This record gives sequence, C-alpha cells and structure tokens, in this order.
Amino acid sequence: MANPTATLSTSLGDVEIELFADKMPITAGNFIKLAKAGFYDGLHFHRVINSFMIQFGCPHSRDPNSPRAGTGNGPDGTIKDEHPADAKISNEPGTLSMANTGQPNSGSCQFFINTVHNHYLDWFTPGQSKHPVFGKVTKGMDVIKKIETTKTGAGDRPATPVQMVKITVHE
Repeated sequence: MANPTATLSTSLGDVEIELFADKMPITAGNFIKLAKAGFYDGLHFHRVINSFMIQFGCPHSRDPNSPRAGTGNGPDGTIKDEHPADAKISNEPGTLSMANTGQPNSGSCQFFINTVHNHYLDWFTPGQSKHPVFGKVTKGMDVIKKIETTKTGAGDRPATPVQMVKITVHE
C-alpha cells in the first residue's frame, strides 16, 4: 500500500509531500489527523532560517505577529517520540521533521522542512537534538526555496507573512 501524500497550499505556491506512514505511523498519523481536521489551515510559517530550515504548525501563528508563535501545542497535546530501528531517515534537504522543545516526547503539531542536510538533528546520531523525519517533499522545492529566502525580522519570522492556506491529505 502506498504512503499517503498531501498538498501544502501556501501563499507562495503549492508543495507536494509524501508522508512516511509505513515507517513513522505515530508522527505521520498525528500530522494527517491535524491536517484533516483543518488545524494547519490559515497558520503562518513562524521561523525561517536560510540554509537551515523553515518551521510551521504553531497554533499561535494564526496571528503572524504573535509573540507566542512557536510555543504552542496541538489540541491533543504531545506525542511519543518515534525512533523505529527500520526508519533511520536522515534530515536531508526536503524532508519533514518533528519539532520539539528539546525534551523527550515533546513533539506535537510543529514541524520543519530541512533546506540543507541537518544530519546532526537525526535521532540516531549522538547529541541532544532528536528530530524524527516523517515525510519528504516530492514536488515544489522551488516554493520551499522561496519561503527559505524570504526576508526575515526578529525571531527569524518572515517580514512578509507566509501563510499555509490549506493542507489537503490524499490517501
């Protein structure tokens, strides 16, 4: 059975992704549930760092200027860290990874898309950062690049807000 896909319709264009439900069922399933419920629709990218990643999914980012953007959890709270032995997928360019607070089992609704190979964020490498990859961009890296290179202000927030208009899951 093929993995589900999704269309991320942003204010700068559409991005197609594959979700690794076969290898990361908890993390991918959490994203799918939130997307189907419309949780992500209307939120804004709240952290954009050129040559690193673009981050999204905080409920407080509905207001793109909220000082709380980047601090919120989803309606069901946090999920268990997922580190299956057969899913050692590295944080390569175009992969979707679960954001967290740095504490175990603190992932929720926020995720980031790697724009470079951030191997030091892999859950299976030594160090504190543990960010499991649960999907990848299959089309639209040009849109990811537009978001990544948008001008930012304080807190790495885009100076001109970039909105997730809608996420549509295809199963």
